[in-house]
Amino acid sequence: MPVCNISKSSERGRMLQQCKLLVWDECTMSHKRAIEALDRTMKDIKGNRHIMGGMVVLLAGDFRQTFPVITRGTPAKEIIACLKASVLWVHVKKFCLTTNMQVQLHNDSQAGQYAAALLKIGEDCMPSDSNGMITLSHDFCQIVDSTDHLKNRVYPDLSINLGNREWLCERAILAPANEIVKQINEQIMSDVEGDVVEYLSVDNVIDTEQYSSSTL
Repeated sequence: MPVCNISKSSERGRMLQQCKLLVWDECTMSHKRAIEALDRTMKDIKGNRHIMGGMVVLLAGDFRQTFPVITRGTPAKEIIACLKASVLWVHVKKFCLTTNMQVQLHNDSQAGQYAAALLKIGEDCMPSDSNGMITLSHDFCQIVDSTDHLKNRVYPDLSINLGNREWLCERAILAPANEIVKQINEQIMSDVEGDVVEYLSVDNVIDTEQYSSSTL
């Protein structure tokens, strides 16, 4: 049975021994085995046979969003891999968020309308045609004629605002495929002066103590 690569004597293990609450965001995208591995690990670290070693785990997420990604997997395999198919699901207490915090904190009525429309799509409450396609109103979105039009709408006067970090953090272009993201990124970078520097990231967890000892 898989467990997390965390020992009791490690710095992270000692920190988890003192931990009372752990928040797992976007849990619906995680494979059930990852959460089950955490359960076994926490039982071992805390020396407690209760669920998660007696620690409270807050699982945040929405099952209307992306399920765990299974390489060359079918929708059925994605369902089998999700949290609801785990033996731990019977121990989960469900709480629903009823207040849109962005609307409440920023008093943004448009954000509330946008969020409500997204929920209707997720709950399959939007009218659709015979092919199952829905029509989005102009209040929900604006249609652009080309990628250049989209780029100029999201990043107007890019050369002037390039050094404005706050301005850049307020906007982004999302796409359903990495290929489209690459194309848009290349178009935007072609308008920016200077050399392009690419930073690569790796999503593997490295034991800090082991890494430090191996590099000394």
